[in-house]
Amino acid sequence: MKTTVRRRWELAAGGTSDLFDLVTGGSAEPIADALAGLPEERRRAVGVELTDWFKAQGSIWWGVGKGTALAVAVVGCLPTAAQAAAILTRRSVTVDGARAATLVTRVAEERGITWLPDLAHRMAAKLHRDTWVEQWRFVAALLPAEAEPPTGDRFVELWVQSLSRPDQQRRGVPVPLIDRLRVDPLLPALLPRLFEIDGLGVPMMFDEVVTDWENRHRHVLPTALAQLAAEGVIERATLIDGAVGRLLRGDRQSALRAFATLLDQLQPTADEVAARATDYLRLLADAPATVATMAQKALRELPDLELDAVLDTSREVLVRPDKALVRGQLTWLDRLARRHRDRAVEIAEVIAIAGEHPAVDLRERAAALAGRHGFDPTAADTGPVVTAPRGDELLHPGPSPAAPAPITDIDELAEEVAALLGTESRGEPLDRILDGLVRLTATDGDRVRAALAPVLARRHWSWASEHRWDPCCLCGLVSDLLEAAGAPRPEAGRRGRWSALLAAVRRTNRSASQSELVTTDPRVPPPHALLRVRLAEIGHRLGEPGHPGLLAAPTSANGALDPLVLLERLTERADRTPWHWDLTQALLRLPPGTDDALAGKAEALRTPGGDRLAAWLRSGGLPQPVMRVTALQRRARKNGYDWEYDQLPAQRVMVELRPPVGYDDRYGLLTADPAPMGTQYFGWTRHWPSVLPHHPGVVAAYALAEVAATADMDQRDGVAVLPLLAECDGPGGVAVDLALAYGLGARHGADRVAALDALLGLAATGRLDAAGVGAQFGTLVAGQAVKLTRAIEPLRDAAAAGAPLTVWRLLAAALPPILAAAPRGLPDLLTLATETATTTGVRIDIAGLAELAGRGGTSRMVTEARRLHRALTAG
Repeated sequence: MKTTVRRRWELAAGGTSDLFDLVTGGSAEPIADALAGLPEERRRAVGVELTDWFKAQGSIWWGVGKGTALAVAVVGCLPTAAQAAAILTRRSVTVDGARAATLVTRVAEERGITWLPDLAHRMAAKLHRDTWVEQWRFVAALLPAEAEPPTGDRFVELWVQSLSRPDQQRRGVPVPLIDRLRVDPLLPALLPRLFEIDGLGVPMMFDEVVTDWENRHRHVLPTALAQLAAEGVIERATLIDGAVGRLLRGDRQSALRAFATLLDQLQPTADEVAARATDYLRLLADAPATVATMAQKALRELPDLELDAVLDTSREVLVRPDKALVRGQLTWLDRLARRHRDRAVEIAEVIAIAGEHPAVDLRERAAALAGRHGFDPTAADTGPVVTAPRGDELLHPGPSPAAPAPITDIDELAEEVAALLGTESRGEPLDRILDGLVRLTATDGDRVRAALAPVLARRHWSWASEHRWDPCCLCGLVSDLLEAAGAPRPEAGRRGRWSALLAAVRRTNRSASQSELVTTDPRVPPPHALLRVRLAEIGHRLGEPGHPGLLAAPTSANGALDPLVLLERLTERADRTPWHWDLTQALLRLPPGTDDALAGKAEALRTPGGDRLAAWLRSGGLPQPVMRVTALQRRARKNGYDWEYDQLPAQRVMVELRPPVGYDDRYGLLTADPAPMGTQYFGWTRHWPSVLPHHPGVVAAYALAEVAATADMDQRDGVAVLPLLAECDGPGGVAVDLALAYGLGARHGADRVAALDALLGLAATGRLDAAGVGAQFGTLVAGQAVKLTRAIEPLRDAAAAGAPLTVWRLLAAALPPILAAAPRGLPDLLTLATETATTTGVRIDIAGLAELAGRGGTSRMVTEARRLHRALTAG
């Protein structure tokens, strides 16, 4: 009590340092007590000082403790909602949800202000993708029950997130979702928005844990909404119209699942479906297969559906690739033809459309049904279509384009840094920014520092510091380097830090069996360690007067460096000792091979840099490694609960790197054992191709752990490195073959598209070993490391894009082990093999095909095997 009274007296007397100390210490309750009874005039004066003090803190992170204390002080002192929002909407400020709202509301009531709803709306308008749910709880709690809530996309998304994550501060038995929804004042206003926001269906499919993860209620939100409709709390028509409308507008298939589930829970009656028959017919024709099948099932139960509308829709349905959907449509049309005898021939003509379907069993069924109902289907050929043989028709992309011109303007540097730090993406190239930073700080460091200061203040929060869960994280290192730009030299503390880092990663007294580049964390591969040590070296040497830029700056967009350009740079800087790691990276970017003539010119410089270049050119540079495929086993289970163990595959096919016999692997780049399962690089792999632009196989071997995880652990975004490798020069070897095989079977579509892009890029330049990729793909599928069904679409797209011969050679190599394993999706693979074999006219013997084709029965697998066998043996 005495402390509170003293603080009130100090505030009233004009002292604010104690208040600021309380904010810094996260003491929200004492701040609320100290502000009680403070005159309004004094509050406003404190508010001015508080605003100035906050601005002076710079870009520090305001965690929930400090952020909550700051929110109490802001609402207790600032005069308007606009001024309060200017502070509380900063991305660096976070608050403690309902606790912060309780304290803020108390302070506002004591002060007598009424602008908290206005503040809530202003803060809601600034909610961003990285806002956590406790921040939303704070905003929502500021709204009176009778107030109109915000309905912006992010506010609604966080509302759904809050439903899936009940307040963690509460104790006792969790309240079921349906009971929380019954009393939720936001439900009436936000419910219609559930059907309007793209992608919202994904977070709507959360489960509700009852006692543990094994005992949970699946997709509880759609179920709860349907139950509330049954109780009359929600209009049933609102849910049906909203779900059907969302399905019609389309979205990612995973996002549409929630609305299909909601309709399944609602079980619309025949009258409800009939009232929306036009919409259901559109879903049948255009929606994803699962949604179209649901619409088909509902429509088939209607007794008086207009026949012409069904026939019009059927013309679109029967050309869809979804076999189950087409099969169901043929069955429906057969039933309609029996019911409407007077229009049986017309219906049969529609049925015959399926005679062109890729699946032979559907073509045969369509022909039989059409003939049964009076239409001659002889024009529909159910065998393979024979065309003139052809190979791939891919355009060679030509040499890699030139690298962008160097940055020579401070404003352009600030723009590039803003683009880099504006999002959490870590795949943007750094070389051009680093070269511009070195070049411009050497001539005008003060202006560089002034230009970058506001950019750094607005950077995305993920760039503020290193992430301990990510051993490859460079965020803090890059940010520190940019903040150091233009700082006065010498600055012992800063340079001491960079010097210590440099000393820790370089072994100066190495033996022949040791790498000069020391990897301090075994989870960090040597290419990434080289990138890290280069950043440290730049930080140590940044600001050297007159420095003309980096020696290693690429001349090609793929990271390669022209040897003549490097020689010119060394000639221009003959009076400067080159930075060790800068020159090392420059040498690694040179094309491999000897060049005695250029080596003589470099040696004639009589400089340390010239001598290193000459020795490198005479030795032939970095050779290609020896690669060996090896099987990596899952680690042993840990004691106690080991959730990660159950997510790991039992076995993973990987690549081991070793240098050629007699080669001194000075930097450890060619010596690597497979990374353990569960290794993640969080997007940093996209920097590695430019580190070794002539060794895509080496980079693929290092990135393989993350690429493989997209297929055997269903992770995402691990294949983005492959298209970059396709732009590199040099052989890929078995590491690239394996990476492509895993990428084609990735769980997520974006990763499969990346693998497809890489495959087409390599095929266009003639550097793809299609048989090698196929052999690895077949082994992975047979070993159940890759799901065959995922790879059919990208392989079909590759053939359609102009690479049928590449796809056929890949499939021919993949089929022998896959035929023996007979996994799900094999009939579709055989269909594609028949199409590409027929198109190209190339005959390749496939072990095991004749035996499968000779089996009895009419299963689709055997039927498609016979088709392929006939295509390879006919004539």
